[in-house]
Amino acid sequence: MRDYKWLHAFCLNRFGSEKALQAMLPQPCSEAELRALSDDRYLSLISLRIFRAGLKHSLVDAKWPAFEEVFFGFDPEKVVLMGGERLENLMQDARLIRHLGKLKSVPRNAQFILDVRREKGSFGALVADWPASDIVGLWKYLAKHGSQLGGLSAPRFLRMVGKDTFVPTDDMVAALKAQGIIDKAPTSQKDLAAVQAAFNQWHAESGRPLCQLSVMLAHTVNH
Repeated sequence: MRDYKWLHAFCLNRFGSEKALQAMLPQPCSEAELRALSDDRYLSLISLRIFRAGLKHSLVDAKWPAFEEVFFGFDPEKVVLMGGERLENLMQDARLIRHLGKLKSVPRNAQFILDVRREKGSFGALVADWPASDIVGLWKYLAKHGSQLGGLSAPRFLRMVGKDTFVPTDDMVAALKAQGIIDKAPTSQKDLAAVQAAFNQWHAESGRPLCQLSVMLAHTVNH
């Protein structure tokens, strides 16, 4: 694999200046900011990510105020009490995206958040304290204990809340293949570990957060 010096030089050449490059890179939230975000906001963002999957984001976002209303502001203690009959009734609400499987994921993830709260004090503590050097471990934890958080949903949710993570988009996977780090989309533990190790090396060389390295890497292909 190529080192960070090559990646930086490639992106400088593409964007023309350090200032232009910096302007298009995301900035992760601090641990304090992640810890301060309330559990209801984490549940809202988890749910938003799940409903966005496979749909135009602007369509889902436009309907989100109605979701906030019917799910009690995503207060996990209230949402967890929503039974099957109430969720079935929501299928008649034209203001919502009427996908029963996704609707059912909301109280399940409310329970997940409450379980984490009992153990860690808050969901934000879990997210804030998880080391970026093992961010794929957090993806796996979310997929295992949450509902409908497999695939790209966990990394995309983490990017939404501001947790430092790379996201294996098609462009990023193509770049990782070109670097000889993987030969297919990383789903196995072996491939995920290889990708994590590569990002950890680039981070050590540059001091840049994973989210910035991820975006820079994606710009090295198909452009």
